Amino acid sequence: MSTAAETAKTAHAPRTAKHPFVQGVHGIRYQIRDVARSVTFYTTHLGFTLEYQQLPAFASVSLGDAQILLSGPQASGSRPMPNGDQQEPGGWNRVVLRVNDLAAFIETLKKAGVHFRNDMETGPGGKQIQMEDPDGNPIELFEPAR
Repeated sequence: MSTAAETAKTAHAPRTAKHPFVQGVHGIRYQIRDVARSVTFYTTHLGFTLEYQQLPAFASVSLGDAQILLSGPQASGSRPMPNGDQQEPGGWNRVVLRVNDLAAFIETLKKAGVHFRNDMETGPGGKQIQMEDPDGNPIELFEPAR
């Protein structure tokens, strides 16, 4: 029987298993109404660092290894879904997984029966698509521009 300290140490040990497409968590995307206002809030009140911004559409702030992607209404990551659903603050927050070869990964997941909310979008920062977990929670797959 392992001790609590041993269990905690194992839970935080780096994992070496590699996935053919998923490289890691790129960040958490938040739909917001005013990018500049949100950057000020996160950097002033919460100690985040501004990493990148393309006002008025988008900014990225970080705290340690965690990154929050602040997407305003003009961002490619905020476009309406094919059925007309608008992405709004509070309802479209999602984990963003950075991947290699997004198009090939989409085909692999489609063959496995994974449900996608939209088609792949391309913007100045890269390509993205939204899929759902079995309960309908959104997950974004993102391939950075090169």
